Amino acid sequence: MAIAKVNGINIDYRIDGQGYPLVMIMGFSSPRSGWASQLPFFKKHFQVITFDNRGVGKSDKPNGPYTTRMMADDAVALMDNLGIKKAHIIGASMGGMIAQELAINFPERVSKLVLACTYCCKQGGSGDTPEQAELLKLSPKKMPAAMARLSCNQPFLRFMVGAMATLQTYFVTAAANMGIQGQTAACTNHNTLDRLSKIKSPTLVIVGTADHLITPTSSDVIAQHIPGAKLVKVEGGSHMFFMENKKEFNQRVLDFLK
Repeated sequence: MAIAKVNGINIDYRIDGQGYPLVMIMGFSSPRSGWASQLPFFKKHFQVITFDNRGVGKSDKPNGPYTTRMMADDAVALMDNLGIKKAHIIGASMGGMIAQELAINFPERVSKLVLACTYCCKQGGSGDTPEQAELLKLSPKKMPAAMARLSCNQPFLRFMVGAMATLQTYFVTAAANMGIQGQTAACTNHNTLDRLSKIKSPTLVIVGTADHLITPTSSDVIAQHIPGAKLVKVEGGSHMFFMENKKEFNQRVLDFLK
């Protein structure tokens, strides 16, 4: 574990591997360990930087609301702290929203950009699925099991059962502070639709066709608005397709970055 003081808060981060920097930004409520299916693979090719966003894990959880731009500023400040001038950026779900803001506002810091299972706004075929909208109304105690059911397909769900007690404790505890609420506000208010055309970095937009948290057509909208973006759809992939379909996800991303 390593801690960096950035933007007035402590950010927990980890560096693995050697080579060109690859910054990986995780999604809503998830600590950096959410990249467990990617880290062993990508650290063979890159210097991989993973970190806990503000509000979760071992990073500080200041009162919100947060914005995706605020968290993009955190990521860039961490890069500054580590002496990284430019890197490939991967963001999943909320991490993809943060990555959009990073690429729009700090284009000189991004070599290549990967946006996975994410959205740019909540309008016109983009945003949460109806199931996700209902999920956000649940109490912290009921949310973990419901989120697990929507996040992954049934075969993979069996592997999630053992984590349910831990997740439930985590959510109930997290609800006592402002971290999860702050991140919820960041997702709710995220809108880069009219600014996506400012992204000049080569961009891969990748999504599972069976995502039940974020509507898969959200990725179509993003790809249509980023000049030259490549869109890849993983057939039958859930919101957690980067875990369930990790071999395909990892290889597709590596092929793009290389």
